[in-house]
Amino acid sequence: MAINVDKLNHILQNFVSATNDVQGAALVTPDGLSLASTLPANMDEERVAAMSAAMLSLGERIGGELSRGSIDRIYVEGNDGYGVLSSCGADAVFLVLASKAVKQGILFLEIKNALSELKLVMT
Repeated sequence: MAINVDKLNHILQNFVSATNDVQGAALVTPDGLSLASTLPANMDEERVAAMSAAMLSLGERIGGELSRGSIDRIYVEGNDGYGVLSSCGADAVFLVLASKAVKQGILFLEIKNALSELKLVMT
C-alpha cells in the first residue's frame, strides 16, 4: 500500500498553522529520509530528516541502557525554542519545532493528536 504524501503534508501544514508557537514539523523514516515536512525556509530538509532519525535511534538505545523502557519522546531545549521527536509507529519519526513561548502541556497534547492522525494515514 502506498503512503499518501499529499495527505501527510496536509496534516503537517494544518498542525503547524493551527498550533500556537509551532514553527515547523517533519515526518521522516527511521533511516533518515523525509516523507513530508513543513519546516522554516532556512532549514535543510534532508539534514533535518537525517538528524531526527539518528537522534531517535540513539535515544531508544539510551533508554534501553538506562532501563527506562521504550521512548515516548525526545525533547531538546535550546535558547531559541524546542525540538520534540516522537515515534510515529515503526515506519516514521515525527519532529516538531516550537518557540520558547509554547505552552508545553498543550504542545504535547497537540503532538499526541497529530500522531493519531498521521498513524491512520501511514497504515
